[in-house]
Amino acid sequence: MTERRTPMDWQAWHREYDDPDSPVSQRLAEVRSRLTAELVARPGPVRLLSLCSGDARDTIPVVAAAGRPVDACLVELDPDLAETARRAAAEAGVEIDVRTGDAGDPSTYADVLPVDVLMLVGVLGNVSDADAEITVAAASSILRPGGTVIWTRSDRFRSPPSHHLADPAEWVRGLFEAGGFETLAYVVPDKGYWRLGVSRLSTASEGSLPERLFAFIR
Repeated sequence: MTERRTPMDWQAWHREYDDPDSPVSQRLAEVRSRLTAELVARPGPVRLLSLCSGDARDTIPVVAAAGRPVDACLVELDPDLAETARRAAAEAGVEIDVRTGDAGDPSTYADVLPVDVLMLVGVLGNVSDADAEITVAAASSILRPGGTVIWTRSDRFRSPPSHHLADPAEWVRGLFEAGGFETLAYVVPDKGYWRLGVSRLSTASEGSLPERLFAFIR
């Protein structure tokens, strides 16, 4: 008999942000800080893509405060979370393209590529190692040369690992570095299970996007 998994309630998961001392709230502050620094450092208009963007609380406030042109596309499968993001953008007075769709399917956002900043927040820890490898390899085709990916990964295993490292975030960091990315920052909190990386593409991509990047395993 095949075991049935109860689908993850991502709206309930987002309620952890209501606790300012929760690990996800601490991670949120770090993501916003790193995205702010990235937007400040880049000359001219910036094109941004966030995959599995949720209610976009890590992106919209930063874009609204940037004081510069940011062409942002956010992709979220859950329609209620996507609608929350649209309302937040309207309330913040910023025009953001929020798409209700499958972020694992590159055709959902192929028309906005390449971008300067790619956000993979809460993605790589919810997919298989095989899909993580595909996604990291595809990042170089999603970004312009010199583009940056802001990514997160917890120290937890959701499925049997394909490597022998004790911390799967270290493995992800190695994937980016092996794929032509320079690690600009790698944050490990004093307390908490999350890690955050900022990786810049240092070599131009010679590949093409696969038909599919990932599927969540929970």
